[in-house]
Amino acid sequence: MFNISQRRYLGNKSSILPFIENIIRDEIGDFDSFCDIFSGTGVVGSYFNASHKTIIFNDLLYHNFVSLNAFLNPESFDKDKILEMIDSFNKLSTAEENYFSVNFGNRYFSLNNARKIGAIREKIKRAFLENTINKKEKEILLTSLNYSIDKIANTVGHYDAYIKKDLKEVGFEMKMLNIDRTKNTNNKIYNRDANNLIRDIECDVLYLDPPYNSRQYSDAYHLLENLTLWQKPELKGVAKKFDRTHIKSEYCKTTATKNFEDLIINAKAKYILLSYNNMGNKGNGRSNARISDADIFRILGLRGHVKVFEQEHKEFNTGRRKRDDNKERVFFVEVGE
Repeated sequence: MFNISQRRYLGNKSSILPFIENIIRDEIGDFDSFCDIFSGTGVVGSYFNASHKTIIFNDLLYHNFVSLNAFLNPESFDKDKILEMIDSFNKLSTAEENYFSVNFGNRYFSLNNARKIGAIREKIKRAFLENTINKKEKEILLTSLNYSIDKIANTVGHYDAYIKKDLKEVGFEMKMLNIDRTKNTNNKIYNRDANNLIRDIECDVLYLDPPYNSRQYSDAYHLLENLTLWQKPELKGVAKKFDRTHIKSEYCKTTATKNFEDLIINAKAKYILLSYNNMGNKGNGRSNARISDADIFRILGLRGHVKVFEQEHKEFNTGRRKRDDNKERVFFVEVGE
């Protein structure tokens, strides 16, 4: 089975979950509700998932929203039906071209694999339209497809570009997701702009892991977004990207500090934790932090006393650049009255 943490994702926090847990244990103790408002693949919120807690998940990208629902919403599904469909998809072979193979074959995937991926996506769409599968089952199948192709993609871990080389024929295998329905009782999952959502929710613990720099997640994961939406838009450029204007994050732009202040001012939470690394200006231009340390302290200080916790961290990047003294930092505030 696929676990929720088994996707390659920029800024993934899987390796520092015990670090975050220790801060919460020492500074907060028990809590009833937790909001992971920049969820990404959901590894942080899911780490604290429990039947007696309310966990709020949110992400701007639709394919992450689908994945969060697949793993974490409480809706029912027929596991045997899904396993049967996955088995048939894994055995599928086709020589017919489709939208996915025409655009992504011999680029991100071998032509044969691209044909198969596109054909599977069409079958999932048809099964849902014909009411053969329900919404939850569709989300599980789409997430399994995204996780499986992520393991064979001709990339360095994201889809901003593909590696220009001759592709070897490798098979991919869809799997069932590891879903613990007993924990998902009270979860709430959104696909909204964080600064809009923050006005409509309340929580004990607000965890923030916004983009750090100018590298847009909609650029890095456009292919998975396209495959999940399956609207077959016109694609441009060598990387075959669709128009992503509507899903560009303000936290990757010069507006990041303004948006961060708006988010913090409007947060209805007892505690705020912010993950923000110590890149500063140590990387190349696109990697430099959008929000300065001075602004982080100033803005968080509007809500209470700021504490900073640090841990050594090996970052996930394109593999071309290594930096010493890279630390994962968590800023902590107990919100005052």
